Amino acid sequence: MDLPVEILRQAKAKAALEGATLKKLLTRYIESGLRQMPEANREGVGRSKLPVIPRRGKRPVRNLTADLQARFEEEEDRAKLSRPFRR
Repeated sequence: MDLPVEILRQAKAKAALEGATLKKLLTRYIESGLRQMPEANREGVGRSKLPVIPRRGKRPVRNLTADLQARFEEEEDRAKLSRPFRR
């Protein structure tokens, strides 16, 4: 572990004041921090709970920008307007 010199100095001083080893002090602090982490973060940091749709084929998936969405909606509207009206 490569800690900044100032943090290491403070940790050593605190350990000495408590009569503990540096290893015990750091272990206690790390365990305390891990206990405070929400359960979801422990299992998969940064993972979405949303369903994942697998990619088909080898082409990259395009990002849906506002312009692209507007174009898709316009194409869909044109397709609807070109269909005959049925009752």
